[in-house]
Amino acid sequence: MARPSVADARREQIIEATLTTMAQHGISGTTLDRIADTAGMSRGHVRHFVGNRDRLLLDAARAFYVAPAVIPPEIDSLKPALDYLFGEEFASSSADNTIVLAFVELARSSEDIAAVLAEAYGSARERLLAFIAAAYPDSPHAQHEVAAQGVISTALGNVFIGDFDREPKRTARSRKAVDALLSSLRG
Repeated sequence: MARPSVADARREQIIEATLTTMAQHGISGTTLDRIADTAGMSRGHVRHFVGNRDRLLLDAARAFYVAPAVIPPEIDSLKPALDYLFGEEFASSSADNTIVLAFVELARSSEDIAAVLAEAYGSARERLLAFIAAAYPDSPHAQHEVAAQGVISTALGNVFIGDFDREPKRTARSRKAVDALLSSLRG
């Protein structure tokens, strides 16, 4: 079996340092100098292994949205997906959510990063669509699509609102709103 190259190992190290820096300092504080310090190498080495900051941030977005995915791959039906999206891990303010917000901010000015986010969240919506269609097979496809959009939008809105509204029942209310939306599919 071939050993990973030093360059690949360094790239992974730098991408991890980038995500750590984003979680600690937000996007405006994610400088090549801070990334280099976090990675334990010089700025010149960072640039050698990953190129410029824009390229590094795009690579970090691709790595971030592949690793955790929006909905973990082991989730295979609607109830576990809802339990996850409205559970403590997803709904809490965390380092991952700080990173997501940083990428959202970047997506406003970077079409490449916007495409990464659109693909990740579009994939989550499509998985929810499949889960909803399986749970409510007698409902029209158009209603499944609306419900999937409603679920992902409510889950993301709940997370973002949670960054400033720590009211403990906020997530439970969001879940009830989604449950009400889904109950409309029963006819």
